[in-house]
Amino acid sequence: MPTGLIFDIKRFSVNDGPGIRTTVFFKGCPLACWWCHNPEGRSYVSEQITITHKLNGKEFYHQEKVGRLVTMEEVLIEIGKETIFYETSGGGVTFSGGEPLLQPEFLKCLAEECRLRSIHTCLDTSGYCDPVLFKEFIPKFDLFLFDIKILDPDKHVQYVGFPNDEILANLQQLDHSGSNYIIRVPVIPGVNDDMESIDNLKNYLQTLANPRKEIHFLPYHPLAKHKLKSLDMADKMGNAIQVNESELNKLALEFEQSGYTVKIGG
Repeated sequence: MPTGLIFDIKRFSVNDGPGIRTTVFFKGCPLACWWCHNPEGRSYVSEQITITHKLNGKEFYHQEKVGRLVTMEEVLIEIGKETIFYETSGGGVTFSGGEPLLQPEFLKCLAEECRLRSIHTCLDTSGYCDPVLFKEFIPKFDLFLFDIKILDPDKHVQYVGFPNDEILANLQQLDHSGSNYIIRVPVIPGVNDDMESIDNLKNYLQTLANPRKEIHFLPYHPLAKHKLKSLDMADKMGNAIQVNESELNKLALEFEQSGYTVKIGG
């Protein structure tokens, strides 16, 4: 029976696709986004982190393990607990991370088993993988949540750590297949919220057929700072603050006027 490394299973999720969902977080990610909200999902191995608690002005510490090896059956049991909610809300299971495509065999088996059980499947992905592998996964999911972080290739290398050519090639494959997908864009202050970046995004999206025409803007928030500290990882965002709410609303209106269904947040 195949096994995989995960760092969380979140039940009753309403931000990772339609309806009420169970989200399975795969551990391991090839990218190094400065603003990563789940830095505990980056490493490919289990790791110990130090959790700090404050009580009456005193700090207390304890060690916690992040990442555990699980069997497919263990995950399917957790997914199966919420079947009634999937049926009544139009929900299902979302595979997220990290990057699930880094564990292709485990992901493939889970997706196939969910489909046999008539459970709606969604893949939340950065799209960063070999296009040959990505093509194999396109027919295995009912919905894709596909990240576009930065279109400028140089800025993508600077802030994400790798080029975006394979990501865009995989999005083109997904678009040409006629599959159901939602574009997700993290809105990061000082990185991709400038006029040039927004114009690049609009122009690029106009080249896609995208039958669903839906886009989610995910505003940066500094909630991962304590995670970075506990993992002894650098906080490259420094003192960056969240994007102004009125600016987000203006951005959403721009894309709505271009024919998109827009959501702020997941």
